[in-house]
Amino acid sequence: MFPKYHRLHNSKEFLSVIRFSCAESSNFLQVFAKPNNLLYSRLGLIVAGKVERLAVKRNLAKRILRTVFSEHQKDFVGLDVVVRLRCAVTRGEASRMKEEYKALLVKLHKCCG
Repeated sequence: MFPKYHRLHNSKEFLSVIRFSCAESSNFLQVFAKPNNLLYSRLGLIVAGKVERLAVKRNLAKRILRTVFSEHQKDFVGLDVVVRLRCAVTRGEASRMKEEYKALLVKLHKCCG
């Protein structure tokens, strides 16, 4: 389970992370990060209906991204992270998206932390 206090909730929180000048992107994802002065990291996900039409597929993408983030959350303490899906992901491409996500998180940690 991913607790509520590990999530970004409102547009003000999302915008403050996106406007901070620390971002990386890949084929599937665009990831933004900002230090948060907390003892834990927080995650915000943007999976637009334009990118993935079916809610089932949007939820699957979000579930995959939350899982990867929670597995590596201890490595990124004190960061707010916003992840935006750039294109649709099939089940076969999910493992490639996970690897890209991990690599982007490492790059962002060097940029922000």
